[in-house]
Amino acid sequence: MVKRPAIEKINVSKTKRARFKRHNIPKPRKYGHGLSICQRCGGTRRMIKKYGLNICGRCFREVAKELGFRKLR
Repeated sequence: MVKRPAIEKINVSKTKRARFKRHNIPKPRKYGHGLSICQRCGGTRRMIKKYGLNICGRCFREVAKELGFRKLR
């Protein structure tokens, strides 16, 4: 089964479909959570940008040892 957007499933005219897309498309962000994304998984929360890592906290925990980080406590 191919997953299609909600408006594609409904048989409506082209003008209604265009209006739906115009009002419901996410706008590009200038700042905030949606601006920076994880290079590994694409997540936007718990971003670690220090040292140019640009990965989320979950991915950092998975690859921290490979990157050379170690726990001090």
